Amino acid sequence: MADEKSPPSPTMDEEKDTTKKVDPTLAEHAQDADEALAVFQEFHGEVITLDEATNKRLLRTIDWHIMPIMCLVYGMNFLDKTTLSYASIMGIKTDLDLKGDDYQWLSSLFYFGYLAWEYPTNRLLQKLPLGKYSAACIVAWGVILSCFAAVSNYSGAIAIRFFLGIFEASVTPGFALLTSQWYTKSEQGSRVNFWFSFNGWGQIFGGLVAYGIAVGTDRHGSAIEPWKIIFLVTGLLTICLGALFYWVVPDNQLNARWLKKEDRVLALARVRVNQQGIGNKHFKLHQVKEALLDPMTWAFFFYALIADIPNGGITNFFSQLITSFGYTAEQSLLYGVPGGAIEVISLLGSGFLGQYTNQRLLCSTGGIISGIIGMILIVALPMSNNVGRLIGYYMTMASATPFVALLAMISSNVAGYTKKTTVAAIYLIGYCAGNIIGPQVFRPQDAPRYVPAEITIIVCWGVCLFILVFIWWWYKKENEKKAAIRARPEYTRLENQEWLDLTDWENHELVYVL
Repeated sequence: MADEKSPPSPTMDEEKDTTKKVDPTLAEHAQDADEALAVFQEFHGEVITLDEATNKRLLRTIDWHIMPIMCLVYGMNFLDKTTLSYASIMGIKTDLDLKGDDYQWLSSLFYFGYLAWEYPTNRLLQKLPLGKYSAACIVAWGVILSCFAAVSNYSGAIAIRFFLGIFEASVTPGFALLTSQWYTKSEQGSRVNFWFSFNGWGQIFGGLVAYGIAVGTDRHGSAIEPWKIIFLVTGLLTICLGALFYWVVPDNQLNARWLKKEDRVLALARVRVNQQGIGNKHFKLHQVKEALLDPMTWAFFFYALIADIPNGGITNFFSQLITSFGYTAEQSLLYGVPGGAIEVISLLGSGFLGQYTNQRLLCSTGGIISGIIGMILIVALPMSNNVGRLIGYYMTMASATPFVALLAMISSNVAGYTKKTTVAAIYLIGYCAGNIIGPQVFRPQDAPRYVPAEITIIVCWGVCLFILVFIWWWYKKENEKKAAIRARPEYTRLENQEWLDLTDWENHELVYVL
């Protein structure tokens, strides 16, 4: 992982030929450069070389401190969103007197809060200490979820779901930033797949807990309604994880208490290859403009919008969908568990194959193809074929793989801290909009089969396949352009270029991951 010594900074004329929209002098860049630049300026151009053993030791230390808490929190992030699905067959509809479209809107309201706060929270993730702000949001959403146990009417449930969306809005973009901050581009894809796979573990854990509560309260009774116990258990667990997250996860390598002082510098040096830095507090309007003009920003957005229409529907209706196959309410809680296992296996498998073949995006398409086949089985098989339709549902659980691959691409391929947070916000705004629409396609009058919703899901995933191919083609073409620019005789690399907070358009050393 040794870095080659950088040549002197180019002149203004040379730079016009070799970069896009880059200021003419290194001094001007350094005024609003990455937080790590000051550390490396102290070495006066001396190259820090990491041997293989040191790199492996640092990676192992980072993995053991960062990944477990990220995985657990992300698992709770999914479980906390889907507790409503478990509650839907444990009495919440009767207790809150939900009628007509009330449940659909209660499902969607989480994403209204998420949508409203997505861009502000991305700005705060850039402006405030990353680890501390993320921890505060985790604790806050745990407190709000616990309060659901005190809700006694539809209005109170609306307020809880809306504020739950607000405080969970920071988790996915924050974790994407943490991954890009601590891991090299070659490591990021597998790490994002790993912590995102805990959505599946969350479903496994949630299904077993909900089943245990449902059976236990049915046999022995309880002082409060079973669905309220679900919210208390998950909310209190989230609060505990938020406190642990605050203690373990630093804002960046420079204040990691579990790294020695010299190892903090080495941890910075090992991610130098990313050409992205570790963080920048300066808001840069030109990077926002570039994000809005980048075709990939809108390809990401439309993928998230269209792909999460199915996600929003299935996430909130999977318990009711399984009961429509002919199973009891308690059986649906238990039979939802293997779906989580399928999601874990598909995400880890996609991550491994993507890293092995260096084709993350193409490998991820297998999950969405599986989802299309699974939904076709649900639509086409007769009502009497419970097992076949249940297998079809399990196959849809692999459909998250491209969404995660694109999330990892934002981490790896989008450079410039303001641009990265802007693209992440737009991507997750699409995610919110899709999840708002999703529950609305499951109309009460279509129960129990929900055929129109299921056909909508098949069409959405089919469109998403074309978007994925376009993204792959575009990045491949851009890499060829960057290679041609680097091959020009007049091309010169800036000193400490990777710490200057350049965007991926400005920095031709950054090669897009496919």
